[in-house]
Amino acid sequence: MKSKLPTKQDIEELVSFLPKLYAHGFTPIEKWVDGNKNENGAITMAWPDYNETVRKFFKSASSECWRDYTYKPEEVSQMLEDIDIVKKADLNQVKTMLTYCVRGERFCDGHWGAMIERGHIRNLLQRLSEVGRIFT
Repeated sequence: MKSKLPTKQDIEELVSFLPKLYAHGFTPIEKWVDGNKNENGAITMAWPDYNETVRKFFKSASSECWRDYTYKPEEVSQMLEDIDIVKKADLNQVKTMLTYCVRGERFCDGHWGAMIERGHIRNLLQRLSEVGRIFT
């Protein structure tokens, strides 16, 4: 199943988060909420309480137009680590890498924060800004 390509407005919406997510002193995770053990013995692990800007960004990045239903997490992880690949990525490759960034939180608490802190989101948004210029 293929998703539609993002529009110029979709691209501009995501790119508008770049200065917010990388503002001086910005912290993606406001705090870690302590896990607990209830009276039945069920354990809840700690989870991140994300800054509102992070939640809004990932909600936008979760839109249908940014989804790649065929992404392979192991391959995409390697793509993100190679800045040359990111700098030359086309729109579909950016979608693939964004899908990895969005979906990772489902499997690993704190993934969104790590993607921001390690600069992967910054690199993708910078590339997306360049790719978006073709729409003008």
